[in-house]
Amino acid sequence: MKPIFRSDTDRPGITVIDPIQRRQFPIRTSEPVRPVSIDTDQFYFPVDSATEIATTNLVLPHTVIAHVRTVRGDVLTKAEDFAYEQLPEGDYVIELNAPIGIYLRVTGDLTIASSADRMEFDFGTKTRVKIGARSYHEQPGTTVTTTTEPRDVMTAFSTFGSALKTLSCERSLPSLRGHPPKIEVGDRLRIPDEISAPDTGVRIELPPELSSIYPVSSLAYYLGADVVPGDDPKLVTDRGFVHPLDHSRRGFEGEVERVLKQVLFLDCVTRTEGFYRIPLHERQAIEPYVDLSFDELYERDLSEQLETYLNIPYGDIRKQMPTWLLSTTVTDDAGNLEAIPYLVNNLSIISTKRDEHRREPRPETPKPIDSFFRGASTKRRGERREEDGSYVAAGRTNSLERAWLGRGMPIGANKIIKQAFENKLERSSSTEGIDITVICNEPEMSPEYDAGDNLYGKRDELEFDIDVHRNLSVDELESVLASPTDFVHYIGHIKDGEFICRDGGLDAESIDEVAVDTFLLNGCRSYEQGVKLINSGSIGGIVTYSEIANKSAIKIGRTIARLLNRGFSLRSALTIARDQQIVGNQYIVVGDGSIEIAQSESGTPILCLLDTDDEGYDLQLTTYPTVDSGMGSLFTPFLGDTEEYFLSGGDIESFRVEKDTLTRFLNLEQIPLVVDGEFTWSTDLDFESL
Repeated sequence: MKPIFRSDTDRPGITVIDPIQRRQFPIRTSEPVRPVSIDTDQFYFPVDSATEIATTNLVLPHTVIAHVRTVRGDVLTKAEDFAYEQLPEGDYVIELNAPIGIYLRVTGDLTIASSADRMEFDFGTKTRVKIGARSYHEQPGTTVTTTTEPRDVMTAFSTFGSALKTLSCERSLPSLRGHPPKIEVGDRLRIPDEISAPDTGVRIELPPELSSIYPVSSLAYYLGADVVPGDDPKLVTDRGFVHPLDHSRRGFEGEVERVLKQVLFLDCVTRTEGFYRIPLHERQAIEPYVDLSFDELYERDLSEQLETYLNIPYGDIRKQMPTWLLSTTVTDDAGNLEAIPYLVNNLSIISTKRDEHRREPRPETPKPIDSFFRGASTKRRGERREEDGSYVAAGRTNSLERAWLGRGMPIGANKIIKQAFENKLERSSSTEGIDITVICNEPEMSPEYDAGDNLYGKRDELEFDIDVHRNLSVDELESVLASPTDFVHYIGHIKDGEFICRDGGLDAESIDEVAVDTFLLNGCRSYEQGVKLINSGSIGGIVTYSEIANKSAIKIGRTIARLLNRGFSLRSALTIARDQQIVGNQYIVVGDGSIEIAQSESGTPILCLLDTDDEGYDLQLTTYPTVDSGMGSLFTPFLGDTEEYFLSGGDIESFRVEKDTLTRFLNLEQIPLVVDGEFTWSTDLDFESL
């Protein structure tokens, strides 16, 4: 489905809705409006749907970055927080950096004024305004069938680049990278006629082994490269350039990782000579150390750019690169083939591990101080455990998040389940608000959710529909889990592989079709039930391996709920909670950990680290890319007179700020915050005590 434009009834304006990604962006108007559909070819940039309204002004619910362009795409000015721009009569296209790709086209006078929490576009008189919208959502356009024979797999993976929307360095923008084709295992190789692999002149030569093929899949996709058999791993262009992929120190997988990171990073820098001529911090930081003419480099083809990029010593630019979002360890089992495209869509760094069980100790059970366990049982019935109860180590990584694809239960990493991605593709579209279902099946655990506390739903620009259920029976719980909802927060006991209800236990396996998208099962040993929810229809969830004490679970549940409410994905929310020692390794994500239940106001969720001293404040921002705003996306902090853009991913530059600047920034939205080592929230902070 395409984005739609809905007239608002509670106040003048329209809401732009992406039914697939379930994103909403309200736009207020000076008078009630009636959207009229128009053609989509009037915005220079591609849009999926367009409408026209008549109004004197437009008001956005919060400040976004707005680029004002000519109808040919040339940037005239940029506006963000505390902006005031007056432009004479003309024909303008305004690009809004919103959770949905939105473009405005107006003819006439234009005044832009913004504060910390709103942005207004004033036209002086009633004016026809064209609004175009493009969904950031992508899904596989077709399916490639392959055998498990490595040479067939190489040919199948060579089709991934067909999903790129451009071969220029602008493919470093997430919105210009489509989803690679699905992979199905069959009796022979079949590539649909509609797939047209790009002719980039780049190929990756490898020994024909799955343990070598899996790690290059993201790189092959990003470069639109052919993957072909060869004696030694190397990257080759049709210009005769050869780059070995087996570094003496980094090894094969380490060198593949280095090439992917370096090429995307330098593409991001080079694209500042194109449609987005912006003051990029990383470009300014590396220019003194690299002898490059980026204006000339922008005009070259991919093969020439690649040769130039890889001749730059990695050490010269490494410190300026963003932290990669996701690293995934994949066992070299042919059964993992069909899940690879979903990892590639996230540009995951992939490493392999032979499908051998390394038994890890079970995550430690905390001591229940002044509390009780949420499901501990003195006598357990056999404790059914997937893959004979083998815990596995996902390996160390420099990425923000970790995942594991293969047999076993990973410690401290997202357990990838292919069915979760397929469930996501089949998820029904929705133009409604966000549905949150809270189930509290134990009165003593009720402090985790207090209906008067607004744990979910404190978002003026988003509609939340919150249902709270208490003390459900088996039939009632089954009915709730079979009813469509975006997120279930389960608070209660789980014993012997069953949800405990007032009249018995419920095994999720008995539910024919689960309609819950995402979940937090905040009970003891909920892993098995979480996996069953995924296999029956869910997309992703947070579960536990071991017993959890009630007092700790209350804090954990509330923290994760607030992080999810602020636009963090399941995986990043749990990563933050783990890094801040709010949770241990007894909590993990199962399924698709990249899914979010709400959109971030700023487009990219952030965590702030604040260090105070007698003279001022040091503020460090950590950015967490999402599926929509993935690797290669931009972030600008609305912080004082900062005008630079930064590449999203991990820590960006530390800022020395005064109290007034800090207060304004932290009042923009509810932000997770670490103050002198203590985790809190910007809305809970006593600014006077700083």
